[in-house]
Amino acid sequence: MSYPPPQGPYGGQQGYQQYPPGPPQGPPSHSPYPQQQPYGAPPYPQQQQQYGAPPPGQYPPPGQYPQQHPQQQYPPSQYPPQQGQYGAPPPSHSPYPPQQQQPHGQYSQPQGQYPPPHQGQYPPNQYPPQQSPYPSAPYGAPPPQPHGAPPVMPTPPSAGYDPNQIARVDMAGAADGLRKAMKGFGTDEATVIRILAHMTPQEIPALKQTYQQRHHRSLEADLKSELSGYFEFAVLAVLRGPLQQDVWCIYDALKGAGTKESLLDDVLIGRSNADIRAIKTAYQQTYRRSLESDVKADLSAKTERMYSMILAASRQEESAPVYPQAVDADVSELHRATEAKTGTEQLTVCSILTSRSDGQVRAIAQAYEHKYRRSLETVIRSEFAGHMEDALVRMVRSGADKAMRDALALEECMKGPGTKDERLVERVVAVHWDRQHASQVKGAYRHRFGKELVSRIKGETSGDYEKMLVAMLE
Repeated sequence: MSYPPPQGPYGGQQGYQQYPPGPPQGPPSHSPYPQQQPYGAPPYPQQQQQYGAPPPGQYPPPGQYPQQHPQQQYPPSQYPPQQGQYGAPPPSHSPYPPQQQQPHGQYSQPQGQYPPPHQGQYPPNQYPPQQSPYPSAPYGAPPPQPHGAPPVMPTPPSAGYDPNQIARVDMAGAADGLRKAMKGFGTDEATVIRILAHMTPQEIPALKQTYQQRHHRSLEADLKSELSGYFEFAVLAVLRGPLQQDVWCIYDALKGAGTKESLLDDVLIGRSNADIRAIKTAYQQTYRRSLESDVKADLSAKTERMYSMILAASRQEESAPVYPQAVDADVSELHRATEAKTGTEQLTVCSILTSRSDGQVRAIAQAYEHKYRRSLETVIRSEFAGHMEDALVRMVRSGADKAMRDALALEECMKGPGTKDERLVERVVAVHWDRQHASQVKGAYRHRFGKELVSRIKGETSGDYEKMLVAMLE
């Protein structure tokens, strides 16, 4: 059963318009993966949704959990039609998202980004045949697929994470423009910003290759010698491209005394299995050592175990269906391991949240609040502390609403005395690779804080550094 999407912007406010699809990602390559979608997006096409609007046939938006009304019940696997807009109390009384047998698509709003299986059809309003979700595997392991379930399609790597995908476009003009901007006395920073701020992940390697061929120089070395400060930091972060920037951030997080766990969280949490494998391969090629070994050497105890689970790249794929029976089992086990006892079974919680898909985590969080009247994020904050608390909260937010997760992370860099400039640069650069997602983040920021993200950044930065960050988000 599917329902039409809500009409009109949230609360009648302006600015919650539908966003156009992201920029073209170049022609097909010889990669074994399907055609690339924007950074962070799942691989299946769908209609674009407004920020905050529940997509067709899906469950209520993040943070809007159904209330229990025992006197009103719905038949198994059926749900009341959704009629409200984002922010209005949802009419649904079930904590579970109905399963849709339709293709899904580009990232627009996280509730719509978890594609159901598209092979094999089941009667309307019915789930695939239910089997016991945990026959013999240890608790926390991904639930095996029930007998007769359609095959789960692996999520392909994000744009820029497959080395076989390079834009087949003429970058001579951009390469010559950058060389001209740096020749002679002084640097034409405006030209550098204009050329680099909107480069796609596939265009970055083509630009660097063309610059080397035409001018017999390293573009990165030239820019590094011409620029300085946080402007240089931002330009070089873009020039690395998303994959090498992730590798650089991980190395920065692990080098020297202490570990920057929040930087590891930004790079590793909420990523597809394909992206994690690409990051591990690129790290090995860049530094000639294993990422797992470096993480294990830098961390200890349960924190190291948690990151090892993440690096195993064994999450359920985003095309995996969400089975209510498995969600119920996870919710009960999370409650038993936290609020229901003295002392928290930390690794049980880590095992569940690191092995489930974003769609499954979202269903678990909604069902937990529906059943126990406390949000899963609140429970984590009361039962955990320090780096593990921050990491688990990010896992829940990644499943609930990636756009809001990133909006909150950007505000965290700017609130209070002083600006965390390096983190602000890293987070803006990560967001900007996917233009559709960047628009969603700006909408989420406006919805949460009542102001424009770009205006907020302008108030915290200055000069060419400010202009570069603003250009990436506009």
